[in-house]
Amino acid sequence: MKIALFSAQKYEEEFFDQANNQGKFLFKLKYFEANLSPQTASLAKGFQAIVCFVNDNLCALTIEILAQQGVKLIALRCAGFNNVDLVATKKADITVVRVPAYSPYAVAEFSAGLILALNRRLHKSYLHTQEHNFSLQGLMGFDLNNKTVGIIGTGKIGEVFAKIMTGFGCKCYAYDLTENQACLAMGVKYLALNDLYKHSDIISLHCPLTPATKHMINTDSINCMKPGVMLINTGRGALMNAQDLILAIKEKQVGFLGMDVYEEEEKLFFKDLSDQIITDDVFARLQTFPNVLITGHQAFFTREAMKNIVETTLKNIKSFLEKKPQNMII
Repeated sequence: MKIALFSAQKYEEEFFDQANNQGKFLFKLKYFEANLSPQTASLAKGFQAIVCFVNDNLCALTIEILAQQGVKLIALRCAGFNNVDLVATKKADITVVRVPAYSPYAVAEFSAGLILALNRRLHKSYLHTQEHNFSLQGLMGFDLNNKTVGIIGTGKIGEVFAKIMTGFGCKCYAYDLTENQACLAMGVKYLALNDLYKHSDIISLHCPLTPATKHMINTDSINCMKPGVMLINTGRGALMNAQDLILAIKEKQVGFLGMDVYEEEEKLFFKDLSDQIITDDVFARLQTFPNVLITGHQAFFTREAMKNIVETTLKNIKSFLEKKPQNMII
């Protein structure tokens, strides 16, 4: 079977080639650095399956072109599928599969890392010492012990994150449509969303992006929070309204912001733009704040996670060929 991988990075090619050979899948893999979009979908001609990532644009027009090229399977090498027009894939009779879990530890641990870095100004301290500035001025943080952490979304990632923060001595509140029994067993208390906003010193987002959760962090919700709240987002960029965040930071309602995702990230992330001017004014403004830490969608990026993502993706394709599809998006 011939498979086209879009948004392919060099480090991914190594993992895919190794898993393909060692697992004896023997697929014919072709790597395209370009993101998938209506403009690049014609590259899929001659391929029965394509493998996509979070920033590929699988809109109705892209799906229509893929169907014309003979594509029968879209294998997402990620958990989220908000970038896929599922109505269009159903109409085109294209199966969509995903990687529902790869390493909850990777994302949960990174979220904790953002909290520590923001709180103790680790990124700033590193830059200071590189310049032989050993003053502690401006580097004071706070004890995490006894602080209240609000967790929005308690799937596997939220569960692991709760365990980590409980280990720091934090009191954890949570909001989800379904209560996680493991979280309840470790003392996590579920609250209504507005009550979680009201009582949390730190709020971390681990929920999927849906029409109901898009821009859930906005001026109205932020005004329900404690002044100086710390916000962490390792979920999806569109969970937050970035322009509302800028206003809240300027007014000191948001005291700290850690983001590994950004709503318009497909134009920025996974590329080396170090010699270019960033034309996204909202993103550029966020970068100017000393209490904001932005990383380039790397929370998932561990060896264990990459290995699981690649192996699950190839197994999903193999199962599709055997007419026993796994991890389908219904």
